[in-house]
Amino acid sequence: MNRIEKRFADLRASGHKGLVVYIGAGDPHLDATHDLALAFDAAGVDVLELGVPFSDPLADGIVNQLAAQRGLESGTTPPKVLETIRRIRKSSSVPIVLYIYFNLLHRVGVDRFIRDAAEAGVDGLLVLDLPPEESTNYEALMAAAGLCPIYLIAPTTPEARIAVIAPRARGFIYYVSREGVTGMQSKVSSTIAEMTGRIRAHSPMPIAVGFGISNAEQAREVATHAEAIVVGSAIVNRIAEKGTSPDLVPYVSGFVRELSQAVRSVS
Repeated sequence: MNRIEKRFADLRASGHKGLVVYIGAGDPHLDATHDLALAFDAAGVDVLELGVPFSDPLADGIVNQLAAQRGLESGTTPPKVLETIRRIRKSSSVPIVLYIYFNLLHRVGVDRFIRDAAEAGVDGLLVLDLPPEESTNYEALMAAAGLCPIYLIAPTTPEARIAVIAPRARGFIYYVSREGVTGMQSKVSSTIAEMTGRIRAHSPMPIAVGFGISNAEQAREVATHAEAIVVGSAIVNRIAEKGTSPDLVPYVSGFVRELSQAVRSVS
């Protein structure tokens, strides 16, 4: 069983909710990415999303755009991200998803990239700008490699399109709880319960809700409506605050542990 699928099966069996964490790979450098991944695993993270740096991250707000820029400046490339994942796999089995734009797959070759990712220890891909209507070959390649294609559903997604997207997802469905790009918010969306209910009508896949969750209180609130929550910008912002400081890992992982404890308190 794929590590993402197994983790959500274990969460379901234990009656717990999950925590998905996003960081930009190579921000501030790949050694930090490795160390943060191991610390996050110890802190209770269920799935780690690694953003592969890209020059035109159109789905991202300013916090994650700057993280991508820092990743590029540190010399991070897709092959180096995969090499870092191989290092992580020597010490951790935390499920890993690559948050990536299609140009990077296309440049290498979709078949080759998927095979290389699977060999390195990746468990799923979230390709931001690949619509399901154009992903038939991609999905077949992903299935052959044992990887989960993660798809996004937004508040503006029409019912007919939810019916197309949801059944094609594997691992979990990522519900984007707000319109627009990634970023921290002062309060959570009021339509999460309604939208997760609509998604569940089309798929039994676990739902992870993200975009805008900024603190433990919000994490606890959103976790009542979903199988998992996703936190990215609030963590990336803390990485930006510390940069190459020696206390980067304990500072950021301490915040992540607070999020994990909040989510675990929800049954």
